[in-house]
Amino acid sequence: MSPRWEPNPNIRRGRTVVCTLHAHLVFTPKYRRGPFTDEILTRCEEIMRAVCADFETELVEFNGERDHIHLLVHYPPKVAISRLVGSLKGVSARRLRQEFPGHIRKYLWGDHFWSPSYFAASCGGAPLAIIKEYIENQKRPG
Repeated sequence: MSPRWEPNPNIRRGRTVVCTLHAHLVFTPKYRRGPFTDEILTRCEEIMRAVCADFETELVEFNGERDHIHLLVHYPPKVAISRLVGSLKGVSARRLRQEFPGHIRKYLWGDHFWSPSYFAASCGGAPLAIIKEYIENQKRPG
């Protein structure tokens, strides 16, 4: 590492890549029913932190309301967001149904806990307008 670079915990370094990738994810339960209590959200966060660790991904922030949850994840480029989401939803649905069967059953029915859709947005770093301007101002050879 060059001595001019200050160590930054938000920048991941691999053998061939230096990156910082963050995604904001939002999941809703099937039919947008409101099954979440403080206790269930706390357990959901624990489960999702463990799943993220398995993917070498950091769950930076987690919170939710009665009918949806928000996650901020810091992930390496080898992780496909769709695979991470699939594991987060699959593992959490299975565990929450096992640990809170009576409560979950009151709000949801059938085999599905989560809605099949989700929201994902890249985030962090400079605003897009600044990056666009930086790229436009590169000194192109004549």
